[in-house]
Amino acid sequence: MTQATARPRRSMLYMPGSNTRALEKARGLPADALILDLEDAVAPDAKTEARQNIVSALAEGGYGQRELVVRVNGLDSPWGQDDIAAIAPTGAHAILIPKVESAEMVQQVERLMAGAGASETMGIMCMMETPLGILRAEEIAGASPRLSCLVMGTSDLVKDLNAKHTPERLPVLTSLSLCVLAARAHGLAVVDGVHLDLNDAEGFEAQCRQGRELGMDGKTLIHPKTVAAANAAFGPSENDVAQAKRIIEAHAEATRAGKGVVVLDGKLIENLHVEDAQRTVALADSIADLEAQAA
Repeated sequence: MTQATARPRRSMLYMPGSNTRALEKARGLPADALILDLEDAVAPDAKTEARQNIVSALAEGGYGQRELVVRVNGLDSPWGQDDIAAIAPTGAHAILIPKVESAEMVQQVERLMAGAGASETMGIMCMMETPLGILRAEEIAGASPRLSCLVMGTSDLVKDLNAKHTPERLPVLTSLSLCVLAARAHGLAVVDGVHLDLNDAEGFEAQCRQGRELGMDGKTLIHPKTVAAANAAFGPSENDVAQAKRIIEAHAEATRAGKGVVVLDGKLIENLHVEDAQRTVALADSIADLEAQAA
């Protein structure tokens, strides 16, 4: 696992920066990551106040080890550059850029962050939510060493495609897969888009299963009640971890014995299976550490 993908991102919950009560409540939620939002969730006349709310919340702390991401407004808006200037010196782990469509957009944000005093460890995440952005996914994924994660914006993407939201999400499967390919090619994490119908628990769980099958690391969320289901869907189960440890031990034992072929439960174990097992155990360990800090 690369550093960008080792951190758990099973659940990334959007929290509006204009809602101080939500920012306070977020300190006790079991989400792996919080996206403190200055963009879509905030009305134009509340942008400046929301920015200050988030800066104050980050300064106060109390969020434990969960990842803190701030989604800023676009650089073509009246607020984007001021957002970056305000967030760069804070303790946020990353800045999330909306509607990324080129490597140059990422690099412009990178320059603004550096000029505003961002630490070397502060990352950049990119919203992948427009047709042009999807077509340039590989270029975007390789744009900056600060880049840590691609975040799917399926609602905007469906709109721009003149497509429909369907249970199987056939209109966006190509886009999802292209972003998974681009992220993995550059050692980045990638998280799925939101599910809009909060009363459709079955549909939400189906999207989580599909996202995991496609290779996603987790899902972006719009309500705390969906956190537990996302964590369960994208985290390894106890059986997954136990089996991964058996694979690692079987391979190690065969190596010590000088055997060239490893068989476990009648199935051939190759290096690729061992690498996948090691990834599963590492993710489980990271989740355990995160949950222990939150307890």
